[in-house]
Amino acid sequence: MNLHEYQAKEILKDYGIPIPRFGVAANTTEIQKVIRDLGVSQAVVKIQVHAGGRGKAGGVKFGKSADEIFSIAEHLIGMKMINNQTGPQGVVARKVIISEPIDIKKEFYLAAVIDRELAAPILIASPEGGMEIEEIAVKHPEKILKLPIELSGDIKPFRLIRLAGFMGWHGKQAQVGMKIARDLAKAFIKTDASLLEINPLVEDKNGDLWALDAKISVDENALFRQPFIAGCFDPSQISKSESDAKEFDLAYVALDGNIGCMVNGAGLAMATMDLIHHYGGKPANFLDVGGGASKEKVAAGFRIILEDPNVKAVLVNIFGGIMNCATIAEGIIEAAKEFSIKVPLIVRLEGTNVEVGKRLLKESKLTITTADSLAEAAEKAVAVLKS
Repeated sequence: MNLHEYQAKEILKDYGIPIPRFGVAANTTEIQKVIRDLGVSQAVVKIQVHAGGRGKAGGVKFGKSADEIFSIAEHLIGMKMINNQTGPQGVVARKVIISEPIDIKKEFYLAAVIDRELAAPILIASPEGGMEIEEIAVKHPEKILKLPIELSGDIKPFRLIRLAGFMGWHGKQAQVGMKIARDLAKAFIKTDASLLEINPLVEDKNGDLWALDAKISVDENALFRQPFIAGCFDPSQISKSESDAKEFDLAYVALDGNIGCMVNGAGLAMATMDLIHHYGGKPANFLDVGGGASKEKVAAGFRIILEDPNVKAVLVNIFGGIMNCATIAEGIIEAAKEFSIKVPLIVRLEGTNVEVGKRLLKESKLTITTADSLAEAAEKAVAVLKS
């Protein structure tokens, strides 16, 4: 789950990381209050959306007077931002953050992430901030430092000293920078984050360090023990399909293909998408109905898939271990009748009560293409769109 910038900054501030003073507003009354509380004649105003590239999209503005700050903030609230991260539907900014300006001398990059290869948390740092870390890795790979984070949230002192030298911090600034890194690592572990990024971490004209922008993504499986973060969820930042999927406890991610996929198990879902690609097709989504799907969940999954106008075929791939293939077949039949499916439907069932499931599909008299293997199902799904 992603958090807004202002929510991420509130968390970092609680862990002692220096944040420029800011306020959040969702309407004109709140804008006036924030300007009054900050008491500044200049401020940076940024839309709050779950996507990067806000500056390029016109969602970051600098106000040089109280009146201009108010005008900018009023204009940005309600702005729809559309880029490659939001998708063609875009996202609407319901709030803006108004921050006191910082006279920037230098920008750095600092983040904590889970390293998938090491299966461990690491700190990533670079003296080249203000750009995406992937861009830094391509242009300046020698300017990226990775340091392990202990599972307790600590970073060994000798590693922090190495970090300070790598970033070019000296004296008091080095002490502050090392503390920021230590506090960042602690916040990362304590919040069950999968990403905690400060980009940029800036040095001002006095040599002080500030977290100018922040991003936090949290493992949704840990939200049961993160009540504050769970309360930060903003439903306006996800699509209707994603919202419906959450309601039925379905794992759903929209993609840009035309073959809708309904699968049980994340690994099987990814294998299904890989095979669709292998045969020359493109999946329209990732949808995992889980191990104990009911007829209702199957029907909800179909509705979500079919609401995507790009879907031209649907592939159902179920391995019934915990799940009963007969139940899945009943759900498929009910959904097909309820939604009057007009696109080709390819079904592959295997496992518990598979013969009963196949018999139910056959007796339904519905136009359903069956397959005995995953490869056959993927090949048929791609072929039906080429015919």
